[in-house]
Amino acid sequence: MKTHRLLTCLCFITSTSAAVADTLTIAVAANVQYAFDDLASAFKAETGHDAKASFNSSGKFVAQIMAGAPFDVFISADMTFPEKLHQQGLATAAPKPYAYGGLVVWTLHPDLDPANWQTVMQQPTVRKIAVANPKTAPYGQEAMKALAQSKLDEVIKTKLVFGESIAQTNQYIANRVADIGITAKSVVVSPEMAGKGRWVDLPKSLYQPIPQGAVILKHGAAKQPIASQAWMDFLYGPTARAILQRYGYLLP
Repeated sequence: MKTHRLLTCLCFITSTSAAVADTLTIAVAANVQYAFDDLASAFKAETGHDAKASFNSSGKFVAQIMAGAPFDVFISADMTFPEKLHQQGLATAAPKPYAYGGLVVWTLHPDLDPANWQTVMQQPTVRKIAVANPKTAPYGQEAMKALAQSKLDEVIKTKLVFGESIAQTNQYIANRVADIGITAKSVVVSPEMAGKGRWVDLPKSLYQPIPQGAVILKHGAAKQPIASQAWMDFLYGPTARAILQRYGYLLP
């Protein structure tokens, strides 16, 4: 009897340890890429769970998830894409904002002043302007709205080069494939990019700060319910909020 109890206890401890060590697979919008390592480290410290990320545009993730991609949680760059998954029965609840994202104009060309971006973008020497694809990237949608508000969208349309995500847009700017571009503020304030080139906040009068939502996906609810809920509790809690604020996000 004692042996049986001991084995039962050991099995319980083993299964509990395995649960604590569960690794979440999270679909993360590209604008959160630089903040994610800090978020994942803090999440591990607080809960014992690991979080592994894939980065892409929100629109591409939705297509993958609808095709059966086994992600546990989706961290979007907007509210529309996670709401679509909720309506399709692929998320456990409607999304709510965890942060609001901001846009900046960024360049690594020393002779270009982003403070005068409306004039700079029209200069003949500026041949390529990077923006995320508005069809799949919410930051690209808002960037195009800002250009339209500035009455620049038609003037510079032949100069625009579209990254499939904010990550690719950043590569275009950082590698000087594009002379200047519009990207997420979370990128330029990150330790990896801080001090590289010059940037300026895009005026809020030209666009709306972007509400970003997250959801537990059907796969996560079935395979990793405890860890998935732990991530959501963490993401909306004080530690994650402080990290997101440090990366330039506005808080709900």
